[in-house]
Amino acid sequence: MRKLRVLCLMHHYLVPPADAAKYHVDVEWKTEFDVKNTLESMGHDVLALGLRDDLGVIKSAVVEFKPHIVFNLMENFHEVGVFDQNVVSYLELLRVPYTGCNPRGLMLSRDKALSKTLLAFHRVPIPEFAVFRVGRPIQRPKRLRFPLIVKSLTQEASIGISQASVVEDDGKLRERVRFVHQSVGTDAIVERYIDGRELYVGLLGDHRVQVFPVWELDFVSMPGQSWRIATARVKWSAKYQKKYGITSGPARELSEALVERIRTLCKRVYRVLDLSGYARIDLRLDAEERIYVLEANANPQIAYGEDFADSAEAAGVSYETLLQRILLTGLRWRPERRG
Repeated sequence: MRKLRVLCLMHHYLVPPADAAKYHVDVEWKTEFDVKNTLESMGHDVLALGLRDDLGVIKSAVVEFKPHIVFNLMENFHEVGVFDQNVVSYLELLRVPYTGCNPRGLMLSRDKALSKTLLAFHRVPIPEFAVFRVGRPIQRPKRLRFPLIVKSLTQEASIGISQASVVEDDGKLRERVRFVHQSVGTDAIVERYIDGRELYVGLLGDHRVQVFPVWELDFVSMPGQSWRIATARVKWSAKYQKKYGITSGPARELSEALVERIRTLCKRVYRVLDLSGYARIDLRLDAEERIYVLEANANPQIAYGEDFADSAEAAGVSYETLLQRILLTGLRWRPERRG
């Protein structure tokens, strides 16, 4: 394994402190620490670069540090999620290899309505949906039947999602759409709520894509009246997870034929949305074993011990090997060859 100079690009407020090793694992910069620390332990020369609102610092670091590759951990720019693709575009203009998804894949997957429209065209099963723009009338199309779930059109990480996101009448629908418009600050997407199991599938690669084992978010111990959805508290609150026994792990009791259907479907989604590097596909499986694609997450959470890394480990890919493969995939990516 050759030693690489890796420029680790991250938000300025997530740069791990010099004495990071003494902190508890439950810190907001855990992913950044895990990636940087692991790459260093593998023998790579790593420079952590905290980015605020000036792309010029990237160019300066590229000139001075001369990285073989940039490990991209940016999730937005100017705190705007849809701007993350522009950071990657800048890296391409600098002709610097980078990890993770390309700008087109980021754009297509970030906009949930655009991605769903493309997937539907390619006959990928999705829940029926409608988009409600800021400042426009909130009028439900008759084809959308309750219950419905209301989300931000472009935000990820379950931002703005709570139990109140699932609505059963037009009054609650209008109320929740306004909440997304005003509190999250984006357009809203409303889709049919699929009652079923929440499944995640991680993928890694470009021309040859490895599909990791199907993972499941287990809601079994949640109160009976609660909607089984991945709210912000379900995803990020360890206290809430412990209280209601919310866990994630390998999906159980799936036939080999069903697993193969899921794997094939996820690879189709990866191709249709022009994803590259690594991604996670979120699915719902209903009682009749019908599969619905909820969304595709380019550059998903890759902290050690999180779903993506755990599913990779279940496939025999250690965390060190996972990061090394992400690096090698980035080094092989040639944006100028894409149509």
